[in-house]
Amino acid sequence: MKSRTGDKIISLEQLERETRRAKAQGKTVVSTSGCFDILHAGHVTYLEEARARGDMLIVLLNSDRSVRALKGSTRPIVPEEERAVVVAGLESVDYVCIFSDRTPCGIIDMVQPDIVIKGGDYAGTHIPEMDSVAVYGGRVEYVNVVDGCSTTNIVEKIKRTMEESS
Repeated sequence: MKSRTGDKIISLEQLERETRRAKAQGKTVVSTSGCFDILHAGHVTYLEEARARGDMLIVLLNSDRSVRALKGSTRPIVPEEERAVVVAGLESVDYVCIFSDRTPCGIIDMVQPDIVIKGGDYAGTHIPEMDSVAVYGGRVEYVNVVDGCSTTNIVEKIKRTMEESS
């Protein structure tokens, strides 16, 4: 028997089915995307705020290959399967779907979430997701980011600590 967390990690085909079902029931579907490499308080707060914008939150998780393309050869720290389990374990998240492109636009085009969430640090910047949602009448909304909370900051702190202790 699968755990609840395992049931939340789904294929693109399953995601299309679930979003169609939710919309048919009049629910607001919210999506966001990211690497979620080393989960921290900023991620949790971001996902809780995203979930508060609708009835269903889907997280489009960058694959390992996609993370390397975006962040370089030393990332991700945590493999995609493990990142998916951790993100799916959060109460605010309804579904996780792993994708390999540089942007989630292909999936957004297919499932057409009502709202696409980005961090407030993107406000005022043109992002590819804007073009996708414009086609079907969706919208991009922004949520707050927690200052100083980032995987990059955590990695840098670990490096400094290791250097100081050697």
